[in-house]
Amino acid sequence: MSTVDTCGMSCPQPVLMTKKSLIENPEGVDIIVDNNVAKGNVERFLKSSGYTATIIENNDVTIIEARK
Repeated sequence: MSTVDTCGMSCPQPVLMTKKSLIENPEGVDIIVDNNVAKGNVERFLKSSGYTATIIENNDVTIIEARK
């Protein structure tokens, strides 16, 4: 499983990185975000793309598990 670290990045960069990673790994990826705007935008993108998004809060970051 691939991991995308978007910490420190503002939108739309986390969404674009997630999209690129899903093209390379269509079964799913883990996305690490460190702000609520990126979390919400990535989550909406995943749902509109047919993926399930499982949210795991881990200290100052959030891990979003995207699975087909």
